[in-house]
Amino acid sequence: MSKRDFYEVLGVKRDADAGAIKSAYRKLAMQHHPDRNPGDAAAEASFKEVGEAYSILSDADKRAAYDRLGHAAFQNGGGNGQGPFGGGGFGGHGAADFADIFEQVFGDAFARGGGRRRAGPARGADLRYDLEITLEEAFTGKDTAIKVPTTVNCERCDATGAEPGTSVKTCETCQGAGQIRRTQGFFTMQQTCPTCGGRGQYVETPCQACDGVGRVRKTRELKVQIPAGVEDGMRIRLAGEGEAGGRGGPPGDLYIFISIRPHDIFERDGPNLYCRATVPMVAAALGGDIQAPTIEGGRAEMHIPSGSQTGRRMRLKGKGMSKLKAGGARGDMYVELFVETPRNLCDRQKELLKEFCELSGEGCNPDSDGFFRKVKRFWDDVRGDDEPRASA
Repeated sequence: MSKRDFYEVLGVKRDADAGAIKSAYRKLAMQHHPDRNPGDAAAEASFKEVGEAYSILSDADKRAAYDRLGHAAFQNGGGNGQGPFGGGGFGGHGAADFADIFEQVFGDAFARGGGRRRAGPARGADLRYDLEITLEEAFTGKDTAIKVPTTVNCERCDATGAEPGTSVKTCETCQGAGQIRRTQGFFTMQQTCPTCGGRGQYVETPCQACDGVGRVRKTRELKVQIPAGVEDGMRIRLAGEGEAGGRGGPPGDLYIFISIRPHDIFERDGPNLYCRATVPMVAAALGGDIQAPTIEGGRAEMHIPSGSQTGRRMRLKGKGMSKLKAGGARGDMYVELFVETPRNLCDRQKELLKEFCELSGEGCNPDSDGFFRKVKRFWDDVRGDDEPRASA
């Protein structure tokens, strides 16, 4: 079953501002919250649906990606990174995520099923790294090393946050539940424990290396394999190479976004390459062979037919870019000819060209002859028969 449009789910227009989106979410989330609809599976499904829609449309980057690509922007690990080394949002959305969104908007008054238990280990944030390579490196592939600022588990305390020799204590305020209940009249409200922040535990003696956080900042050097045929804008995912998870949780992923530097000679369109070759007028007129550069640094022999004109495109099969995951297959290279008119002529060369011009008969310059015939007819039509004509 296909997903409904997120704007339709929240009942807002596509140009709705952040305030309108939040207001629509508040209304629908309160309406469908499971605590108000106990045992209603349809209400629970609607609650999840509006939560997912709000999680995308309330984030400017994710909303922009959704406006461009729709639901496809968040399928198969798709999503949106935030700046170089920024946290991601590449993963899917679970029920706990929507409950978190609900609590951010409303607080903890409607925690599901009387409230969530102690917060478990949190997954680390995804990271983004922008890597620029040359067109030649995109053709051959490349093994490189990158340095990524990130957070890693503290080795001194083994990610617990407690100084070695001490232990993590159970929170006395919530007795390890991570949440506390308060009764106001007929209502029992549950909220995150202010003492432990929902962890259910606290560090009595913080680790000196990480100040009790369990993670430390570190620049890691990672080896990355760039496959041959990679294209501009593609990304490479390194699973588990993102930031360390909180409280011993799993690490996030690292996404490497590839950009390809413009080339002095070649332009690329998918697997094909395009370049322009300047050809002397005599060679274009008489025909001949020239050598064209190739992306691997070699030369390819190319025959120029006699009478070739500027703009003629010659194809060199199999001389283009490597095709990604195609076992060595390559695209084609297209060479566009540019016929150069001679300059800086000596007197003798000018004389020879004048002689050539005098010897040129009908048919040597069919394109220009045809053009001027059309121009002459146009002028005749504009002047009419009654207007005086200039003498030849």
